[in-house]
Amino acid sequence: MQRRMVILFLGTCCLWSSNIAAQSTQPEARILIVVGPSNHAPGSHEVAAGARLMQHCLNTSPNMPHLKADVVYGWPTNEAPLDAADTIVFIGDTFPPNRFPGSDAILAKLGAMMNRGCGIVCVHYATGLRADDVAADGEHPLLHWMGGYFATRCPHHQSIAKIYPAAQIVPAAPNHPVSRGWQKFTLHDEPYINNYFGKDENKLADNVTALATSMLPPEAPQREVVSWCVQRDDGGRGFGIVMPHFYRSWKISDLRTFILNAVVWTAGQQVPATGVQSDLPELADFKPESVEPIPRPKKP
Repeated sequence: MQRRMVILFLGTCCLWSSNIAAQSTQPEARILIVVGPSNHAPGSHEVAAGARLMQHCLNTSPNMPHLKADVVYGWPTNEAPLDAADTIVFIGDTFPPNRFPGSDAILAKLGAMMNRGCGIVCVHYATGLRADDVAADGEHPLLHWMGGYFATRCPHHQSIAKIYPAAQIVPAAPNHPVSRGWQKFTLHDEPYINNYFGKDENKLADNVTALATSMLPPEAPQREVVSWCVQRDDGGRGFGIVMPHFYRSWKISDLRTFILNAVVWTAGQQVPATGVQSDLPELADFKPESVEPIPRPKKP
């Protein structure tokens, strides 16, 4: 009996050591988090604080020591961080590149980044495109870069934004690397539903995977895709998640692991078997309701 326990202990140590060794051999991943404009009330969205929170969790992850995340407020005037990025993360009220001045040039630069295989992540409202952002048939580069989007007030498709007191989020692809280390959870939040995935009866494309679903709305529940990812032909990866709306939702460890896994995966890194671990300080430490100089779009 004692010998079996020793063998089991040694085997566990070997597995742990192998996992650490595999992580240490990965090259450093550069992650650029871009904060867009937001006009939401304090406590919701908190895009600047949310960006700083993600940066902290990535840079201090105990089982992913080779991550380097930076935050910029608005589109960088220096292209060096864009050219160095393995993945770019957006947080803001609708897809920030469409809100910044000079959006055509920004989208062109993003296109070049995607063509070289850079990843892309959009969090909550940053997954959103407005009617004036898209073609009449719903075409937009984000549909291909990320695999889908939240269509807000678009004539081709109407996604739905509503706060639910107890939305249960369930993993939809348990064998996918992004699904490691987190389980189904329930939150009081605003997971968008009826998201847009393309002209083929709104079916997910062959290279798009549903990562999480929720049975919504409660009065007429159907399985809604609330997070998804794409493995692009250019070698890059995209990820969209339509949460969190409330800043307090970042306290949910399963949600944080889910999002951090996706950032790591889109950066071309190996997601640990237990998911990307994070030690979250008090949410107030990231200065919600701050006055960061986030550029506002110029009026026409």
